[in-house]
Amino acid sequence: MPTVIASGTQSATVSTEHSLATDTTNKTYVLVVDTNAMANGDVLELRLKTKVLSGSTARVAYTGVYSNAQGADNANKYSIPVPANQSIEATLKQTAGTGRSFDWALLAL
Repeated sequence: MPTVIASGTQSATVSTEHSLATDTTNKTYVLVVDTNAMANGDVLELRLKTKVLSGSTARVAYTGVYSNAQGADNANKYSIPVPANQSIEATLKQTAGTGRSFDWALLAL
């Protein structure tokens, strides 16, 4: 059963990478974002960043890119499961269109 590590609603500012959550527990994570608010012309990037060692720099382990209206039947976007032994950071960046608000949750498996 997944555990919610963090959740909320992010109002996106176009071209700004918003940090949604960071966790430092040794777990496997999934980011889920509701993209129902997207319209034609919008582009959204979702990322999960991890560290290999405690002193390492966080690097992108997963990127998902979504464009245009997504529709209610396909609105929730789930990342692949990403294991993290040091830390994980979930981010959201809208790169085009009108800034939208996105509900999101970082889950641990």
